[in-house]
Amino acid sequence: MKVFVRILTVFVMSFVIGAAVFGQNDPAGKETDKAATQTRNAQTVNESELYRIGYQDSLDIQFIRHPELNQKVNINPDGSIILGRATAPIMAVCRTERELADAIAKDYQSFLKKPVVSVFVSEKKSQSYGVIGSVEKAGTFFVNRRIRLLELLAFAGGPNKEAGSRMIVARTGSTSACRDKEEKTVDSDDMQLMSYRIKDVIEGKQNLWMKPGDIISVLDADEVYVYGNVKKVGSVKMKEPITLTQAIVSAEGLTPTAKSKVRIIRRVDGSAEPQEFTFDLKDIEKKKQNDPYLEPNDIVAISEDSSKVILRGFMKTIQQGVPSLFYRVP
Repeated sequence: MKVFVRILTVFVMSFVIGAAVFGQNDPAGKETDKAATQTRNAQTVNESELYRIGYQDSLDIQFIRHPELNQKVNINPDGSIILGRATAPIMAVCRTERELADAIAKDYQSFLKKPVVSVFVSEKKSQSYGVIGSVEKAGTFFVNRRIRLLELLAFAGGPNKEAGSRMIVARTGSTSACRDKEEKTVDSDDMQLMSYRIKDVIEGKQNLWMKPGDIISVLDADEVYVYGNVKKVGSVKMKEPITLTQAIVSAEGLTPTAKSKVRIIRRVDGSAEPQEFTFDLKDIEKKKQNDPYLEPNDIVAISEDSSKVILRGFMKTIQQGVPSLFYRVP
């Protein structure tokens, strides 16, 4: 009998030790834990991507096995909904459909046994974005997911032929937007303005994540004005930053009597007197002077060279007199 007990004890101890060793080296167990972790992470990511109910939405609320309790409701100005038989208003704004369904089910437990509730957002109108300015299709767009600046610009058909080089994103701090936990609270009267080059956005160098209530304004092309002794007097569109010589080329160049010295007349905000700068095109051509970049609404004034006018008139007189001179010679 004692021998049998000893054998049984050794067998049990061997089984326990073997199970412990197997558990430590079990790759399947590790893979199971890894898969569970990945699933939890995926659920967390998906949760952040889910639509969150906003102030202008309409809801369809259904009670499984109790169709008489089904209701269609709109969100109240304070973000809550009022349901029949509910003990109090239930906050809906910034919750997902599943989160709101759980909150309603919890409230109805006072008179229903294990209530099962489904919530559907029948009209999603809270996440609106505006696109205005020089685009093909300006308007308001309702998007029920996260969206970047370039994609929203594409919804509006992209910049039109009047567009310049820049766009502005106005972040209005709309109360219809659900803020991230890390995001600082913004007063409803505050507005954040962000400026982007259209080229950088189209090339993907800058591609902001948009927030509900954001407004994109694609700016018209700025203009500079060229007058005086050029072949084509008028305004020049600034699709990109433009230099003095580029503006003159856009005006089809100088006339034969133009001075090489050019004035740039610039209006300064808050000042009644304009600033005036003088540049010599010959020095710019010889790299003795930088070719200046123009600012929106600059006036490029090109004067007439009186000596060139006299010389040109003299040459014209000679050219007109040559035929009569030949005519008099016998």
